[in-house]
Amino acid sequence: MNSELQRLLAMQNDHVLNTYTRDTMMVRGQGSYLWDAEGRRYLDFTMGISVCNLGHCHPRVTAALCAQAGTLVHASNLFYNDKQPQLAKLIADHSFGGKVFFANSGAEANEGLIKLARRWGNTQSDGKNNIIAMENSFHGRTLATLAATGRSKYRVGFQPDMPGFDFATYNDLDSVKAKITPRTAAILVEPVLGEGGVVPATPQFLTGLRQLCDQNNLLLLFDEVQTGMGRTGKFFAHQHFGVIPDAMSMAKALGNGIPLAAFEVQQRLADVLTPGTHASTFGGTPLACAAGIAVFETLEQENVLANANAMGELFEQELTALKAKHSYVTDIRRLGLMLGVDVGEKVKAIQEGCRKRGLLVLTAGEQTLRLMPALTINREQVLEGIAILAEAMA
Repeated sequence: MNSELQRLLAMQNDHVLNTYTRDTMMVRGQGSYLWDAEGRRYLDFTMGISVCNLGHCHPRVTAALCAQAGTLVHASNLFYNDKQPQLAKLIADHSFGGKVFFANSGAEANEGLIKLARRWGNTQSDGKNNIIAMENSFHGRTLATLAATGRSKYRVGFQPDMPGFDFATYNDLDSVKAKITPRTAAILVEPVLGEGGVVPATPQFLTGLRQLCDQNNLLLLFDEVQTGMGRTGKFFAHQHFGVIPDAMSMAKALGNGIPLAAFEVQQRLADVLTPGTHASTFGGTPLACAAGIAVFETLEQENVLANANAMGELFEQELTALKAKHSYVTDIRRLGLMLGVDVGEKVKAIQEGCRKRGLLVLTAGEQTLRLMPALTINREQVLEGIAILAEAMA
């Protein structure tokens, strides 16, 4: 370890709260690769947990940021800025034509969905403000989004839980039906469980949720923070299922590394949140929105979604071959370039084995390797990563 790295790590230890488990300092990124402070290169199948979907330092996004940084970085939301409406239209045009509120993080976008549902529900009837969420879900680290998260381990030590949330079993429509009461205002669901193990919803489940909401006067809310912006091979995951939500959240890859999030509501819900009922100091800055516009332009013009689907098929083929060699690999799940590989209790050992060999992978749940490479990855990089994974698994 060189002296400069030692100095920086000492500063980190002295002055930064120790809320993460970390052992590598990254200093540079380009495309599908990261470099650490000691010059070692890593093939990155994490992309900041599906943040840099276009790869690190994508030239179109970088150029947009540089141009905007020299023009206007921030103006209060007390004023219009010229980038917000352009990005809002791109979101609407590539989804369900709704209206957009801009924020900074996935948790903040999901907080917006929760506030929308409660405010709307309270106008329907007194006390209609509960939300049904899913077991094994993950919606964020704020107190409200923690309360909506169906993994109790994240809430340990932060009790009391915020009230107003019930939990049903993912992909089990009868379980959801049993939770509906006169107090229920909305159903909140991830089209693909991310932290919960990379589990796609079944078409029957999402279609059934849409029908339940229509029949019971409920809002259907989709959390597309991890699945949005091309990760599953379409702009948004719900487009695979032909089911349109009443509102949805997005973040992570919306700015390809720049803090940017949003939630979109159907036009009929546009008047639920009125001036003074919701706000965000840094939501939708000119700088962040310039990055978001560049992301959409890249997805539209550089054949990214087609590549994501083709490379996803290659991943599945190669992972299936690995599964045949290792009895502890019990399942492979994929939607686009969002992949989960169940490896049981070996998950941490395989993750560490990959890192030592120059490949970065994620975990999900307690037994799943989670692979989320850049949507711009090429065939050679896929095979390079699979070869390292094969070594680690062996």
